[in-house]
Amino acid sequence: DPDWASYKLGVFICLNCSGIHRNLTEITRVKSIRLDFWDDDLVEFMKANGNAVAKQRYEKNVPAFFYRPQATDCAVLREQWIRAKYERLEFSGNHKDPQETHCSGCHEGFLWKRGKDNRQFLKRKFILSEKDFTLMYYTKQVSKGPKAVISIKDLNATFQPEKIKHPHGLQITYLKEDHTRSIFVYHEETQEIVSWFNAIRAARFSYLKTAFPTASDSELVPWITRNYLKEGYMEKTGPMQREPFKKRWFILDSQDRKLLYFKDPLDAVEKGIVFIGNKEHGYKVTNILPQGVRGNRWKCGITVETPERQFIFTCENEREQREWMEALNQVISKPMSPQDYTMEANVRRRR
Repeated sequence: DPDWASYKLGVFICLNCSGIHRNLTEITRVKSIRLDFWDDDLVEFMKANGNAVAKQRYEKNVPAFFYRPQATDCAVLREQWIRAKYERLEFSGNHKDPQETHCSGCHEGFLWKRGKDNRQFLKRKFILSEKDFTLMYYTKQVSKGPKAVISIKDLNATFQPEKIKHPHGLQITYLKEDHTRSIFVYHEETQEIVSWFNAIRAARFSYLKTAFPTASDSELVPWITRNYLKEGYMEKTGPMQREPFKKRWFILDSQDRKLLYFKDPLDAVEKGIVFIGNKEHGYKVTNILPQGVRGNRWKCGITVETPERQFIFTCENEREQREWMEALNQVISKPMSPQDYTMEANVRRRR
């Protein structure tokens, strides 16, 4: 819904991005295409330019791994995309190759990381090595070696400003001993945190090209990072369906077909996993609770049926129930890949 326009750049923009453009008066000026008056010369300028022309000019050389934000993405991602295109002209082909900027082989610096015990954010040194395909971070005593060495193979990074309660909050997840582990970081500078995000994507892309040399860039891009299909609180009961319902934070990872649940949204490790397979293999979701089962406080029920057992959840309201149902059905309707069967077997083995 591009109801706004930058009459300095000659592009039409959405409401969400118009606010960012308004703060960058040196490079862009904004008008409403419905509410503001347009002089004839500005109309002619917009006709002579437009989004297709601007894309050829400002997005001439965008690396395959570089994340292109959507209107609903967090502000820091959208702002840095706009600045990279129009202010720094990173993709115009007139400056240093953006591929070299983010694929330098090594990306290092300091990030504020949430501590496991005291839960305070502490300044830690991070090193991302594209050569070794690892991400390492250190405590204060760097000489003692890294606190953790994380393989890029299973690395994922997503912006989570609301969860982390910082506008630049980034959640980094990886697999360790079949468990999903999370670390939560931020940086005060917007360009720096987005640079880390795209550096992780660049390293992941490089790893995938090595692991799958015959795959095209377009086939690899969806696997660089994943945005979770749905997150939020639900209440769940145990396998006997007589246990008390407990409030848990759930994350639906549609790419790995996993419904992860945590005691707290910022827990480092999940408490459990429900694999969400395909409907042709006995997986189904309904909004009906089994007879005799009732939630503690929340009454809007969801039942997920798997070949092994039923999983019973309750949602706070009908809107949450509907959103979870739609998200779960979206995964259940997707056919399973060979990797999905391996993931299903691993989840069953953990139980």
